[in-house]
Parts: sequence; structure tokens; C-alpha cells
Amino acid sequence: MMIKLYGIPNCDTVKRARAWLTDAGVSYEFHDFKKAGVPAPELARWLESLGWEKVLNRSGTTWRNLDEAIRAGVVDANSAAQLMQAQPSVIKRPVVQWADGRVTVGFSAALFLEQQTA
Repeated sequence: MMIKLYGIPNCDTVKRARAWLTDAGVSYEFHDFKKAGVPAPELARWLESLGWEKVLNRSGTTWRNLDEAIRAGVVDANSAAQLMQAQPSVIKRPVVQWADGRVTVGFSAALFLEQQTA
């Protein structure tokens, strides 16, 4: 299984993650949320594995720009998944599915190095 990195290409964190993988000589497949959408089966797996609170990016511009009623309606994994399908930019990025099946969200060189050596 190949590493699959999910995100939005113009996101600075995704850019750093992609550069780190490339510089480390790690092959990966990139899934662009804007072009290909959010795959529902994978989203369900992320939410189950990591918890919806960790996958939902409440500090980003997209979340802050949502209507207060929409934000207040996100109370569990189901409501979060519905919002993430409709507004992929509220997903914390990048989501990485590692070759061994583990899933992480976010980027730091230490996190990626740890995943590569695990």
C-alpha cells in the first residue's frame, strides 16, 4: 500500500508536507479535496480512527466564516462528516494514510519522521 496524502494543494501545511515527503524520497499519492472531493468511506475511517474533533479544523478561516447556526450544529461525528463532505476546507490538513494503514492529521517533520520509522 502506498502513502496517500489528502488535502488542498494551495494549503501551506500541505505544501510543507509534500515537500518533506519529496525531499525524503518518499513516494506518495496526492488526493486533492477540491478536485476529487472527500471520499466518504475514507472520511468515516478517519473519524473512527482519530475522532471527529481532531479531524475538524475549528481554527481555520472556513470554520470561522461559517454561519453560527452551522457551527452550532456540529455536535457529533455524523454532523461533522456532513459538514466535511459539503465543505472540505474544514478538514484539518493534511490527512495522511501511511503505507501500514495508520492515519495521521497535520504536519510536522517530527511526526512524519516518526511515521516513516515506525
